[in-house]
Amino acid sequence: MGYRLSKIYTRTGDDGTTGLGDGQRVAKDAPRVEAIGTVDELNSALGLLLAEPLPETIARCLTQVQNDLFDIGGELSVPGRDVVDGRYIDRLEAVLDRLNGALPPLENFILPGGGRAAALCHVARSLCRRAERTLVRLAREAPVPAPLTAYLNRLSDLLFVCARTLARADRGEVVWRPGAGKADG
Repeated sequence: MGYRLSKIYTRTGDDGTTGLGDGQRVAKDAPRVEAIGTVDELNSALGLLLAEPLPETIARCLTQVQNDLFDIGGELSVPGRDVVDGRYIDRLEAVLDRLNGALPPLENFILPGGGRAAALCHVARSLCRRAERTLVRLAREAPVPAPLTAYLNRLSDLLFVCARTLARADRGEVVWRPGAGKADG
């Protein structure tokens, strides 16, 4: 890795623009920058989750996911750069199948919760869905490699299964009770 930041502030963004990895200057609220920023938010949420005590399988997987998200951010910041491919998705699916295979079938909708780690995992899952939506929005105006959207789609599934796993190891899954807000008397 040859490029190092020696100075953190540059003042070049004071005008409301930012630089992409290929040297282009774009508005800080451009769809591409929104996608990069949302992927970064997701990565930060995973960092917070990883600060919790987690089973080794989940911790190892999520640490790899953080590296993958940097690959995705890099790919988004250099339009035309292709790094993420089907192998990334295959890896997620293998972990997803292994974790889901150990869970009982889902018979009810569950609420985010079930313990701190599970709740943080649900926050990451919802941020992942938002990141996926930002890529879909970006794809309306610029090419977005298909593996990026597929990866985030699969990642949100994996985070759901991780949240279920973590909840079952802590306080248990919180089942949605339709109409629970109605007064019982």
